[in-house]
Amino acid sequence: MSVFAGRYEGRCAIVTGGASGLGKQVAARIVAEGGKVALWDVNADALAETKAEIGATHVVALDVSDQAAVEAAAKSSAEALGKVDVLVCSAGITGATATLWDYPLDSWRSVIDINLNGLFYCNRAVVPFMLQNGYGRIVNLASVAGKEGNPNASAYSASKAGVIGLTKSLGKELAGKGVIANALTPATFESPILAQLPQSQVDYMRSKIPMGRLGEVSESAAMVCFMASEECSFTTASTFDTSGGRTTF
Repeated sequence: MSVFAGRYEGRCAIVTGGASGLGKQVAARIVAEGGKVALWDVNADALAETKAEIGATHVVALDVSDQAAVEAAAKSSAEALGKVDVLVCSAGITGATATLWDYPLDSWRSVIDINLNGLFYCNRAVVPFMLQNGYGRIVNLASVAGKEGNPNASAYSASKAGVIGLTKSLGKELAGKGVIANALTPATFESPILAQLPQSQVDYMRSKIPMGRLGEVSESAAMVCFMASEECSFTTASTFDTSGGRTTF
């Protein structure tokens, strides 16, 4: 893991999905670069392990699709950290792998509730703390699927397209207020979320990447950590790409 010493000195971040995968790596880098981190995740045991491993300041076990729980977590994390400068929304699920006309309704609702509604709740709850201080960086994890659509993943693709639209709207609302909001659209990368998919779906997604391989978590973490830093100062309401050449716009 590359470290830019002091990049997050004095900064405080909330990272959802922070107990594993991309969220965990981002949180670890922020701490290593001088920042304080609050981790939110549905897995309480993994949260406790990650807190000890990376030196997180605060953890909250919650389901981001529970709006009341998100509101409470935002308040408790802001109190524990002292302020909130950064929000990285990495919590998400893939849902079922099925054609739209056979797509299970319960899976559709779960994907939209966690990936889109839950992200909305997190942004909605945290933005006011950033506005109080006139500074903030928001990174919402979308996907190349939100731009291109993946077959047999209509809920996931729709939810991530929604994240892109939400972030573009939010970034424009916050422009001029010191708070920047952008989305990341990675292609498939090595992470625990792949365990939710059949190998055939993973192989399909790999075949669409011109570089001929899946991404590494560290590659997307590096991009997120730039997006969440002071260095990212004149790009907002936009998307950054880590897709190995797949994304065409």
